Amino acid sequence: MARLGDLERAVLDALWQSEEPQTVREVHEALTERQLAYTTVMTTLQRLARKGLVTQDTQARAHRFSAVATRDELFAELMTDALGIAGDEHEAMLRFVDGISPEARAALTERLQREERSPRT
Repeated sequence: MARLGDLERAVLDALWQSEEPQTVREVHEALTERQLAYTTVMTTLQRLARKGLVTQDTQARAHRFSAVATRDELFAELMTDALGIAGDEHEAMLRFVDGISPEARAALTERLQREERSPRT
C-alpha cells in the first residue's frame, strides 16, 4: 500500500469522524483550519478513491465519499504490509513491540493468550 501524505490522512480522519458518507464540501468544511482550496480537497478524495481507500457514490448530484475501512483496519493492513517487506519478520515484530506503550503491550499479550486458548478450526 502506498504511503499516505499528511493531507490524505487528514481527509481520511474527516471521513472517519462522520458516520455518514461526506460530500467534498463537507470534508472541506471539516478541514477549515488548514485553509485548503475546495479543489484540493476534491483532488485528494479522488486520489484516495484511486488508491482504493475511499469509495465514491456518484448516484446523487453531489458525490459522497466514505472510507473503505475503519482506521483500525487500515492500520492493521499497513502493519501487515510492513511485516511482509521486512527482511526478518520476527525481528521487525520484536522491535515494534519494544516501541509500543505498556498498555498496548498488555492488550497484545491478552489477545495472543486468548488466541492460544481458542480451539483451532
